Amino acid sequence: MTLAVTIAIMVAGGVYLMLQRGMVRIVLGLLLVGHAVNLLIMSAGGVFRRDQPLLGINPPDWAADPLPQAFVLTAIVIAFSIVIYMLTLAASGSDDDTEDVS
Repeated sequence: MTLAVTIAIMVAGGVYLMLQRGMVRIVLGLLLVGHAVNLLIMSAGGVFRRDQPLLGINPPDWAADPLPQAFVLTAIVIAFSIVIYMLTLAASGSDDDTEDVS
């Protein structure tokens, strides 16, 4: 239940930030939603219901599926590179029409 509430709060905060006008807030909102989706994938992978994903220690039917963990690790790396690129674009000083001038 705590994980579901955490995911809901992160998605709500991320959507709120993505609806703002500042580029940095949009990037942080995208990052929050990405982390919430990563938590959702990890919880759907059944890590909490099973043992370690190492064969030889436990029987194969008790081991957790390592595929969601690999997906999340790949998603973290991709999200990090996208955030760095978007923050570089935000800091470049070009006019992106996201700030309120008045």
